[in-house]
Amino acid sequence: MYPHATTPTPRPERAPWPSRLRPKRLSEVIGQQHLLGEGMALRLAFESGQPHSCILWGPPGTGKTTIARLMADAFEAQFITISAVLGGIKDIREAVEQAQVRAGGQGRREGHEGARRTLVFVDEVHRFNKSQQDAFLPHVESGLFTFIGATTENPSFEVNSALLSRAAVYVLQPLTAPDLEQIVARAKDIGALPAIEKIAIERLVAYADGDARRLLNTLETLAVAATQERLAEITDAWLQKVLGERLRRYDKGGEQFYDTISALHKSVRGSDPDAALYWFVRMLDGGADPRYLARRMIRMASEDIGLADPRALRMALDAADVYERLGSPEGELTLAQCVVYLAVAPKSNAVYQAFNEAKAFVKKDGTRPVPMHLRNAPTKLMKELDYGKGYRYAHDEAGGYAAGERYLPDGMAPPGFYRPVERGLEIRIAEKLRQLRELDRDSSAT
Repeated sequence: MYPHATTPTPRPERAPWPSRLRPKRLSEVIGQQHLLGEGMALRLAFESGQPHSCILWGPPGTGKTTIARLMADAFEAQFITISAVLGGIKDIREAVEQAQVRAGGQGRREGHEGARRTLVFVDEVHRFNKSQQDAFLPHVESGLFTFIGATTENPSFEVNSALLSRAAVYVLQPLTAPDLEQIVARAKDIGALPAIEKIAIERLVAYADGDARRLLNTLETLAVAATQERLAEITDAWLQKVLGERLRRYDKGGEQFYDTISALHKSVRGSDPDAALYWFVRMLDGGADPRYLARRMIRMASEDIGLADPRALRMALDAADVYERLGSPEGELTLAQCVVYLAVAPKSNAVYQAFNEAKAFVKKDGTRPVPMHLRNAPTKLMKELDYGKGYRYAHDEAGGYAAGERYLPDGMAPPGFYRPVERGLEIRIAEKLRQLRELDRDSSAT
């Protein structure tokens, strides 16, 4: 047996909990219903009977390895696993040799290839360099084996385009709180856990932060400690005493978590770079997912800076992309750079307010018809019905502006949703709008 091939399963009572509780059937998988639910992409792949190469992209503990193993079982395929962290070209060659042995012989000559398939699973595929990834290409092309890569990094950056073009990409999401609670219940059902206080379960779920493996490893630690102390129930107080440092600072998903992100957001809005950086580092130190912080910074760029400095949104998007490429800890510096930029940028919530006012107006207002001159007229009949008649093409007008033209529904007064502030780029935007309104007034006076 080659070193990287599937090894014998350890005795169930000795296997780590993530292995003991790993689903044996597709119906047992918790979460990822956007891929595995009825009629969804991966579910259809299982039901088709025809395996295809794919890349499973998602955070740790979301079921990438489980799905790969279930796929091998579903297609009665030899399952070979390679760790890109520990493996190299030698392991790839050995996997190819095993697949060739599996595909050869009497079964292939008789046309029973389906019973002699091989599935090669590469964990942390983004760790392989270009030449190592290229080594899979001819064998994926020939159909010698089905390739499945698992990665926590964006495949667009970390997987060769040639390999990426030959594999479907499935995005796995962090498990939700109800998903993780199901896992706790399943652990209790097999008799591996004593009773647990509801608040303790909530704290464990928040600590796991969407990662089933982290949750199960923590539950295993607690079960051993509870057995040693002969506890009938795991209480929240005992949980905090046992886990100690691992639960420090604040509880993800709890009140202190949202208090801290609120402090970060308000420090950015208040243009205090030191405070913003402090709260940002506090959240990282407490175990917050940097991707969550990146998403919040994108929101801040639109809500609190807006058109006063449009570069802020680009900065936030770029910082999020850089983090996806570098990961922790390298990518965290770029996020810190973005936090400081957002804090010192000129502030405006004019677009945010305008958007909310427009939503409120449309919600309570009737459905006003589109004015005839603004309607599209792609057919002769529509032109005969005066669709688009009288529309003035702005590019043909002086200064590229059709002074006096109306773009709101007939009878609707100008609502004035957008009111630029006198800060940053919006100073120039406000001046431009004043000039255009003057042109409108001059046009209506003539």
